[in-house]
Amino acid sequence: MDGGPAIPHQPRVSDGPGTPGAAAPTGAAAPARTATSAGTATSAGAVGDNRFAVLGPIRAWRGGQALPSGSPQQRALLAALLLRDGRTATAPELIDAIWGEDPPQQALATIRTYASRLRKVLDPGLLVSDAGGYAIRLRHQESLDLAIARGLASDAERARTAGDRALARTLLARALDLWDGEPLAGVPGPHAETERTRLTEWRFQLLETRLDLDLEVGQHAEAVSELTALTAAHPLRERLRELLMLALYRSGRQAEALAVYADTRRLLADELGVDPRPELSVLQQRILNADAELARTEDPAPAATPAPVRPAQLPATVPDFTGRTPFVSELGEILAGSDGQVMAVSALAGIGGVGKTTLAVHVAHAARPHFPDGQLYVDLQGTEPRPALPEAVLGSFLRALGTPDSAIPDSAADRAALYRSTLDGRRVLVLLDNARDAAQVRPLLPGTAGCAALVTSRVRMSGLAGAHLVDLDVMSPEEALQLFTRIVGSERVGAERQAALDVVGACGFLPLAIRIAASRLAARRTWTVSVLAAKLADERRRLDELQSGDLAVKATFELGYGQLEPAQQRAFRLLGLADGPDISLPAAAAALDLAEHDTEDLLEALVDCSLLESAAPGRYRFHDLVRLYARACAERDERPEGGREAALDRLLDFYLATASRVYALERPGDRLPAHLSETRHPGLVLGEPRAALDWLFAEADPLLACVRQSAGRPGALRRAVDLLWAAKDLSESGANSKQYELAALTLCEAARAARDPRSEGRARTTLTMVHLFVGRFAEADEQARQAMELARLAGDPLPSCWAPNDRGIIALYQKRHEDGERFLLEAIENFRADGNFIGEASALCNLSRIHVVLGRMSSAIDLAQQGIAIYDRMGLTLRLANGRYALGIALTQAGRLAEALDQLGEALSLFHDNRQPLWEGVTHFRLAEAHLAAQRPALAAKHAEQAIALRGIGGEWRRATVLTVLGKALRRLGQPDRARACWRDAEAVFLQLGSAELAEVQALLASELAA
Repeated sequence: MDGGPAIPHQPRVSDGPGTPGAAAPTGAAAPARTATSAGTATSAGAVGDNRFAVLGPIRAWRGGQALPSGSPQQRALLAALLLRDGRTATAPELIDAIWGEDPPQQALATIRTYASRLRKVLDPGLLVSDAGGYAIRLRHQESLDLAIARGLASDAERARTAGDRALARTLLARALDLWDGEPLAGVPGPHAETERTRLTEWRFQLLETRLDLDLEVGQHAEAVSELTALTAAHPLRERLRELLMLALYRSGRQAEALAVYADTRRLLADELGVDPRPELSVLQQRILNADAELARTEDPAPAATPAPVRPAQLPATVPDFTGRTPFVSELGEILAGSDGQVMAVSALAGIGGVGKTTLAVHVAHAARPHFPDGQLYVDLQGTEPRPALPEAVLGSFLRALGTPDSAIPDSAADRAALYRSTLDGRRVLVLLDNARDAAQVRPLLPGTAGCAALVTSRVRMSGLAGAHLVDLDVMSPEEALQLFTRIVGSERVGAERQAALDVVGACGFLPLAIRIAASRLAARRTWTVSVLAAKLADERRRLDELQSGDLAVKATFELGYGQLEPAQQRAFRLLGLADGPDISLPAAAAALDLAEHDTEDLLEALVDCSLLESAAPGRYRFHDLVRLYARACAERDERPEGGREAALDRLLDFYLATASRVYALERPGDRLPAHLSETRHPGLVLGEPRAALDWLFAEADPLLACVRQSAGRPGALRRAVDLLWAAKDLSESGANSKQYELAALTLCEAARAARDPRSEGRARTTLTMVHLFVGRFAEADEQARQAMELARLAGDPLPSCWAPNDRGIIALYQKRHEDGERFLLEAIENFRADGNFIGEASALCNLSRIHVVLGRMSSAIDLAQQGIAIYDRMGLTLRLANGRYALGIALTQAGRLAEALDQLGEALSLFHDNRQPLWEGVTHFRLAEAHLAAQRPALAAKHAEQAIALRGIGGEWRRATVLTVLGKALRRLGQPDRARACWRDAEAVFLQLGSAELAEVQALLASELAA
């Protein structure tokens, strides 16, 4: 059982966690501490620095911005370093702390990875490497909630020693309020478990001390309920029962106090077989004797004062409030935890119509029990031309708090001072709705502990020091459908669920839009949900449809747009024209024809106004409805009218110029860039191939969206086709093949309608690549045939070279080897005529594969080596992989298996480094063939399985060829049943495709049956 001092005194708190047996470190003076959004405290000098919390879940902030803390094990590393008070932890100590006696094999490497990730998140110089280990050196004690708690506990100890029990009690209450649930919650590892136990015990020590002080200053009646709950939750903690007995006795409840002792004695005997500790027995005897000293308190409670005026100004909450559970919980916890802390401020930001006011009012109503002295509310009219003046609002608040008009001063500063004085010692919640900016809000904030403020605004209140910032996003699809159903009725929605999903999707999951759409439907009993969905499907009419009575989505957006400066309005209009899920900063700068730093200033201003979202560092996106509004503004306001097309042209030129540069870096010497359309924008300068590929894959979605959008714009078709060809790596990688195919089909149709043979020939060449890579060989051959005819008509050398090259590969797969040889010889001739060495090397390697199947092994090897020599001379890593792939196939068929495996292994590594998973897949297939020929069926099966997992060029046809080889390997491994299953799957695919490989698989199945 726990020990404790004799009543009524409690020993000083001296031992804190983290440094066993040492005194808790002294913190800064109490008045210098202020509450923060995290429920911790910080000094003025630490604003903007990293802050950490361990007295709950492990969390980190920079200013008011929460930082990612990573996986549970990474959080365990962070916790272990934070709890060492800046001392270095060696790698073995950290491994033991995180994993104990069962560390992973790569534990040290994992520690280094976690440390590297933390360095990227934390302030520079905070996480240091030292003597083979790591340490976190905090710049301020107040950067860690545990350090703040230690300082407050030490301050409380000094105040109690000096006789100021009221101050000591307040300081301890502040220290206890820093706990946010279980310490180190969710952090794994033996070290975290030990520290969790230590921190929990220390919290109980602080709590018992504070309760002891409650009794010393005469707050015994108030303490009874808290002690009753605590003893119920922790029945074996005798110190709590001791305090409860004393509180009951001082409240005049002697019989209950003695009953607590009887219950305690019985419980200890039943559970532990022991008697109560001597202090408890002494207290029982003193109660029986009615000891007069026991009833005496050092400081009598202050006399009761008349109850002040209690305002209740919150607007009514909506009866159909839906969803937002995480936000309701988060804000509710902050408001509920404001008791005893410096005032808590939470600021909600988001686009118009996202439900900021609805959420704030709902949360405020739920928090009313925590603010018994009242709730104040004001609409600050921040979106209006003349927002509310702070001095006028202060006058209204003072009257609501019972201040007579004659006592309200004239100046704003005097009113703010009187307002804060009036709230001193009271628990009042202030809801400041629709704020314009932080300057409007600051004078209206309460200045005392126990009060709290909720602020809503379209502007992110980053300038509001210490505020807990909440960015409110649109609803989830489930929440949106639930809100729609509550308004319309479950019967109508249940009958047309898909149409209802279409409606909320058209509303962009924006609560205001959903409420308007649902209200219109609810008021029209003859409409079906499908009728409403059809009306909202027309993008040009959608904003006009989303209005009902005095509610309108367009009007909500208009308020925000009207507050923008002219340059911000132009950026908003023009960027809304671009299709695609998001846009990068360089692309936006190109569209606006501005420098990047000027563009960033404009876009960040739009983000602050909640008219644009920051999707990631350097990337921005619109909400769907906001984009429609931006386009409507562009049609209405953009002058001259050609400005819209000019912005989209600059964006297309930016993508084409940069993609052309990526292609050139990947394929030095390839003639394609020389045949592409000229651009007026230079594009980005990319230093090396890996950075170039990073850019291409990062921009894949907006780039392909730009291609599709440009297909129908005057004068943009040719550049759009060239952009798609220059971005062919997106198709070859497999990651964006569906979007690439859609863009190619769109361009083919647009070029055919425009009667432009050059554009159509190139578009059909890109479509050939798409069909070829997924195994649609007949469709690929037809597209390549048309591309060749169109190229002759237009005199375009590009399809004249690449289309016969593709037809040669297709003929190889279709076992039309003589046709394939003819096409490839034509391609080689055309590539040489164009001076395209890279294309020539590609055709030579493809011809090598034709010679393999024709049995010309010597020439096959020679052709592949010629291709490799060209690639090597040009310094082409990715294309060199294609050459080694072709040579590996030839060497396999020639029986030179060791050399073949070397070539294929190098090809595989190069494909992997260049992020070509489809080529990785086919290379695994070729390795499986080589290992099978080398009588290594286990390795053959392994590579075949990897080929299936990565898919590969050729789609279902390729999968069936891999299954054929896998079946052969499995049969040699003594697994005939599984081998037959593979062959049956392959047979079904070949049968459906009408492939020549069907005969081989059927023969394999027949041989198994015969066996």
